[in-house]
Amino acid sequence: MTQALLISNAVLWVVVLALAATVLALVRQLGVLYERVAPAGALMVSKGPAVGDVAPLVRAEALAGPARELGGPRADGRSTLLFFLSPTCPVCKALLPAVRSVARREASWLEVVLASDGPRAEHEAFVQKQHLEDFTYVLSAPLGVTHQVGKLPYAVLLDGAGVVRAKGLVNTREHLESLFEAMERGVASLQEYVDRPEHRHEGAEP
Repeated sequence: MTQALLISNAVLWVVVLALAATVLALVRQLGVLYERVAPAGALMVSKGPAVGDVAPLVRAEALAGPARELGGPRADGRSTLLFFLSPTCPVCKALLPAVRSVARREASWLEVVLASDGPRAEHEAFVQKQHLEDFTYVLSAPLGVTHQVGKLPYAVLLDGAGVVRAKGLVNTREHLESLFEAMERGVASLQEYVDRPEHRHEGAEP
């Protein structure tokens, strides 16, 4: 009986060690796969001002405070993230925590401007419900037309000179963050960066 119990325990330990080795192998393969998969970037569309162009100046009504002129050089030299959203867009609402995080983290050099259009009362209720009072919130159909916003949520990153540095549909936090990575790398999008010959095979085994 004792011998059978010892054998059973030994077999159990062998199984446990085999499972542990399998898990470690899977973790390693996941790491390799992560290195090989291209980063998820915002889907850039060809409409509107191109990356590298100065965005046209558009005067927009603000929900609170004076009207804003968006586009062109800023007197304070800060960059601007135009985040186009709608009170009826569920993905927009889901991304608001990420937008708040970006606004806090990059506050020294970036202003996040929430942009939409439609009935003012609807947006005032949305701001109150989502606690967006700390953001500049503008209503301007011409602003959306200027940037050819067809789907939401959509974001445009302008530098202090008003130059479009990155733009695209931003359905996830990773998409939103990719705009800043593209600006930092000096490319129109992360897809463009990954597709460069010198980066296309990064992560591949020699």
